[in-house]
Amino acid sequence: MVTSPAELSSLATALDDLARRVTASADAARDAGDEEAARELFAVERSLSTANRRLAKLVSTLGRR
Repeated sequence: MVTSPAELSSLATALDDLARRVTASADAARDAGDEEAARELFAVERSLSTANRRLAKLVSTLGRR
């Protein structure tokens, strides 16, 4: 079953929200002096942002069909 662009767009919105929450946690860890946790959380945020860009590209591609 093919997923609709609307559903994928909804997933992209959820990923964006999750990335913002992870960034806030990373900032808090950094501010608390926990550099290791901050570094890992920022890496997770970058991965989520990459996933979101790929998902947005897919939504765009499917929307042109």
